[in-house]
Amino acid sequence: MTIRNLYESLVIAFSTYSSIPMPRVDWNDENMKYTICFFPLIGAVIGGISWLFAALAAALRIGVILRSAVLVLIPLAVTGGIHLDGLLDVADALSSWKPREERLAIMKDSHCGAFAVIWCCAYFLASFGVFSEMKTSSPSCMAQLLLTYMTARAYSGLALLTFPKAKNTGLLRTFSDRAMNDRGARILTGMLAAQTALMILMAPFRGLSCSLAGAAGFWLYRRLSEKTFGGITGDLAGCFLCLEELCMAAVMALVG
Repeated sequence: MTIRNLYESLVIAFSTYSSIPMPRVDWNDENMKYTICFFPLIGAVIGGISWLFAALAAALRIGVILRSAVLVLIPLAVTGGIHLDGLLDVADALSSWKPREERLAIMKDSHCGAFAVIWCCAYFLASFGVFSEMKTSSPSCMAQLLLTYMTARAYSGLALLTFPKAKNTGLLRTFSDRAMNDRGARILTGMLAAQTALMILMAPFRGLSCSLAGAAGFWLYRRLSEKTFGGITGDLAGCFLCLEELCMAAVMALVG
């Protein structure tokens, strides 16, 4: 593994999971070994932009409605909606109450059902409410928010490397098969430990509450994905990430 391979792993991570323009690189086995380990850095970009906007909003005295709306849309703009797509596909699958194989087939369908629209509206409404209650003028609060975006992605990457897979095809399976699973899992676990420690140091009770919420979401993700779908898929990973971010932010807003 060379510095060039690590750089190209970073490029692949950002070109796949964000809308940020990236140079073209080869998707070969060497370049994809550690791609998922760079996934949390996309969360750092989202958190950093959110922090900068919150500071600007405070300086310009932007009202809570506009401020909250922009903070809700920043993750969507950075990611291009790739994870939200998973949330909507899972919404249609779960709401069908069909057997496992039919649920998996529904998630592959490109059409958007009524329940996906309902979940989408509920998700954005809940996100708007959470950000309207958050102390975005507090540097420690925004620093912790940045860490929650990273933590959600570290958990998602760890799940990709360690959880059972529902299918033998798809983008998630491609990354899993080419990754250094054991070493990558150790790297992501180390990231999670560091992020948790930083959150707790910044504001102990709020940081501990967020960390517990993130760990609980990770446990529920495995339990529900295995029970309902027989493992995880790319859509389930996107759904988990959206809900994990929302839950941790909600805890921050309530505790703060």
